[in-house]
Amino acid sequence: MRSTVALVFVAAALVLPMAGKDPMTTLRVEVTNHKEQPVARASVTLRFEEGRSLNKLGKKLRRHWETRTNQQGVASFPPIPQGKVLLLVIADNYQTYGARVELDEEEKTIQVKLNPPQPQYSAH
Repeated sequence: MRSTVALVFVAAALVLPMAGKDPMTTLRVEVTNHKEQPVARASVTLRFEEGRSLNKLGKKLRRHWETRTNQQGVASFPPIPQGKVLLLVIADNYQTYGARVELDEEEKTIQVKLNPPQPQYSAH
């Protein structure tokens, strides 16, 4: 019985220090329009698609972040866990942009180019 308890404590001592060190990414999103001008006040959303948390013993990451671009068209996010995320960019008078992005580096910059809206199309 004592050997089982000792084994559990040893395993916990080995696993817990590693559990707090999820790999993180600092993300920067640069948003421009079709004329290469920055788009201010565009809404930028990140939603996790895949990824597991070592802190929560493999539980899925269900997080999202929302922010807006500044006057230079840049949105910065705090360090976030690595994995697959869905990036959405929405701005007035532009088409919505969406892409799945793999975050696997310490720092990543994503450049997004927004297009003007297309004329309405009818099949009739």
